[in-house]
Amino acid sequence: MAYTEHLKSCKLPTLHYRQIRGDMIEIYKMLSGKFDAAVIPRVNRQCSYVIRGNDLRLEKSRSKYDLHKYYFTKRVVNIWNSLPNHGVLCDTVNKFKSHLDKFWQYQGIVYDYKASKRIVLYFNR
Repeated sequence: MAYTEHLKSCKLPTLHYRQIRGDMIEIYKMLSGKFDAAVIPRVNRQCSYVIRGNDLRLEKSRSKYDLHKYYFTKRVVNIWNSLPNHGVLCDTVNKFKSHLDKFWQYQGIVYDYKASKRIVLYFNR
């Protein structure tokens, strides 16, 4: 049985999907004030009035070195900015998780490990 078929039969998401989902949950907690402000890494919110995307858009800064683009604060920006507004503005973490799962349900990222790599490469352009 192929790896993707095995994941679908066991109803298990790929490791890459779980890592991206965990990153999105952590950045949601940071932006919604669930963490202490003294211990969270600095993420800059975008102050422009862009119609597309969500109201909590993050500013994408440039990296001088390749090593910096793999930092948590750099790798979550594009994926976070692509999320819909109704999911980002949820009241609780559990509501955010359910909106995130519904948004990614039909995008092929859950069970297909090749699709999840393509999606992340697309977001990191």
